[in-house]
Amino acid sequence: MLLGAIADDFTGATDLCSMLVRGGLRTVQLIGTPAADQTVPEADAVVVALKSRTAPARQAIDASLAALTWLQAAGARQFFFKYCSTFDSTERGNIGPVADALVAALGCGFALACPAFPTNARTVYQGHLFVGGTLLNESGMENHPLTPMTDANLVRVLSRQTEGTVGLVPFMTVDQGVAAIRDAMTRLKEQGRRYAIIDAITDAHLVSIGEAAAAHALITGGSGVALGLGANFRRAGLLAAATDPAALPMLEGPCAVLAGSCSRATLAQIGFAREHVPVLDVDALATPDAAALSSAALDWASGRLGDKPVVIAASTGPDKVAALQSRLGREQAGALVEDAVARIAEGLVARGVRRIVVAGGETSGAVVGRLRVRSLRIGGEIDPGVPWTYAEGSGPDLMLALKSGNFGATDFFLKAFRTART
Repeated sequence: MLLGAIADDFTGATDLCSMLVRGGLRTVQLIGTPAADQTVPEADAVVVALKSRTAPARQAIDASLAALTWLQAAGARQFFFKYCSTFDSTERGNIGPVADALVAALGCGFALACPAFPTNARTVYQGHLFVGGTLLNESGMENHPLTPMTDANLVRVLSRQTEGTVGLVPFMTVDQGVAAIRDAMTRLKEQGRRYAIIDAITDAHLVSIGEAAAAHALITGGSGVALGLGANFRRAGLLAAATDPAALPMLEGPCAVLAGSCSRATLAQIGFAREHVPVLDVDALATPDAAALSSAALDWASGRLGDKPVVIAASTGPDKVAALQSRLGREQAGALVEDAVARIAEGLVARGVRRIVVAGGETSGAVVGRLRVRSLRIGGEIDPGVPWTYAEGSGPDLMLALKSGNFGATDFFLKAFRTART
C-alpha cells in the first residue's frame, strides 16, 4: 500500500478514490474502521470511509486515529485526511480537531489544507473558498442543515478549530510552481505554523501542490489535491502502470436513486429527473416516522422497478428543512431522514435492485451501514468526483454510486445508468 486515506464521510471517500484511480492507483474503499485482523486489500491506495464529519469531536478523533493505526500497520507510506471541498464543518470542527490529532500521531508538525476542486467549481483564492463565482457563505452552504458555512475565509475558519496556527500560501506563489510552493510550506513550518491553506484555481495548481507535498507524511484537503499523487509514486519507482484500475464487473437488474441531500445541485437533479422517470417525494414533515415513510415508499416503488431508475427523494428546500428541525431538533431531523432512506434501500435490495445511486454524504453513510457493505472497489467516473463502485458485504453484491450532494451535472441521475463500466 502506497497511500492510506481517512475520509470523514462516505461520498467524500468515493470522491477521493475516483481521483486516485484517475492517477493510476488501484483503489479500495473500506467502510468504517477496519478490524485489527482485517485482510489488507491488494491495492495501491486504501481509503477508510468514516461517518465522522458531524459526530462529536472526541468520537471523530478516536475513529480517525484507529483508522490511522490500521493503515500504518498495513504499510502505507503517506497519509491523507479527506474532507469536503466546501470545508463542511462547524465552528468547533471536526476538521481542525481531527487534523490536530493526526499531525500529533504522525509527529509531522505540519500539514497543508486545500479543499479546492476546480473541475467541480471549488476554488481557493487569497484563502477564500469560492463555489463557482460565489463566496462559500453566499453559495447556499450557509443554509446547510448540519454544517452551515457562514465564513469563506478558510484561514479564519480553520484557526477557530485548531490549537495550532494557520498560514497561507497565496495564489502568486502557487502560480510559480512546485519549488515555490514547497519553499513556502517549509517557511511556514519553520515559523511554527501547523497548517497552510493553499490557494488553487486550476487543476494544474493542484498537481503542483501534490508534487510539492511528495515528502509530507500527511496531506489534508478535498479530493482534488490527490490528482498529482500517483505521479509522485511513479517518479519514485513505486507504482507500475496498471492495465485498467477502473475496471468493474457489471450487474444487471432494477435500478434506483435515493436522494437525501438538500443541496442546490441535488434539488436540480431531482427536478430534471421528474421529466423522464418516476419520482416520489418523501415528506418527513408530514409523516415523521421512518418506518411509515419507508413502507409507503416501497409500496410506491414495487410496481415501477425496472431498467429505468425510480427516484425516491427525501431532499427538500431550506424552508421545509428548517420546519422539520424546528419540530424535531436538528440532530433528530437528520437521523429521521437517514433512517428512512436506509430502510428504503434495504427494501429495494430485497426486491431485486442491484444498482443504486445515493445522493448526500450522511445519507450514503446510513445506506451502506444498513446494507452491511464492507468494501467498495472503485470504477470509472460518472461525473467528476463520482465513480461507480462495486460493493461487497454480507448481502448480495451491488453497484453503488455515492454522490456528494453538491456534485454532478443536472442529468446525473439518468446519466449514471448509461455510463456503468463493464
